Amino acid sequence: MLIKTSYRDVPTKANGKSGNIRIYLVEPNLPDYPQAKFPGCVVFSEIYQVTGPVERFACNIASEGYIVALPSSFHEFEGPEAIPYDAEGTDRGNKYKIEKTVEGYDEDATLSVDLLCSLDNCTGRIASTGMCLGGHLCAFDPRVLATFCYFATDVHSATLGKGKSDDTLIKIRKGDLSGKGEVTMVFGKQDTHVDRNGRSLIRDTLDEAGVPFSFLEVQAQHAFIRDESSKGRWDAALTRSLFGMMMELFNRTVARDLGARVGGGAKVEHVC
Repeated sequence: MLIKTSYRDVPTKANGKSGNIRIYLVEPNLPDYPQAKFPGCVVFSEIYQVTGPVERFACNIASEGYIVALPSSFHEFEGPEAIPYDAEGTDRGNKYKIEKTVEGYDEDATLSVDLLCSLDNCTGRIASTGMCLGGHLCAFDPRVLATFCYFATDVHSATLGKGKSDDTLIKIRKGDLSGKGEVTMVFGKQDTHVDRNGRSLIRDTLDEAGVPFSFLEVQAQHAFIRDESSKGRWDAALTRSLFGMMMELFNRTVARDLGARVGGGAKVEHVC
């Protein structure tokens, strides 16, 4: 399916400060079908904002028939341009990720879903994914019907956000993810950012909360899906296989409207 790209600059107000976030859009381009509607997907990037690898990842999803929104995560500190994959860029990204507030991350997730739901050609059925920094950030939104996370970092250690105050596991324990969309978590067993105990903590927390989820531990390192500047960690074959699994989840739970779930698990309601 052919695609096209654009962006929207959306007002923000987290922490009482006015600003703007640039949200890039990648969507199917079918001019012969002007009434066509598509499900949406939010893609959260790494600490480098919307880079070439992240955009290519989003383009592949869009070509499957989804409208993809990519928020520029560090709009509080600099423009929407990609941060370089070098030592200085890595230091900047790591600095920003613990200076940005949890409220700011949550607002970015909400605004991305809001934007998708506002589009005339979007069905309002939303998925989310992302690598490292994000992916899980949209999962708590009741409008998100499925989430596929690649090596979600700082969850087990609660170290994302200003003051290293990430509350993801706290919210899961409180039941904030129960009765919502299906979740898949993927981690590399050689990922030095999320060790074995950290992976077990995430898996056990999801299990004890009764969240419908799948948990995959694969033979890979951190950033194994990044096809550029991966420091020798990119695994193309594994990336293709997991992309297929992600699309199975999205096509089963998001692309098709099966109605309310009855029995066999938590009820998932769609409100947009």
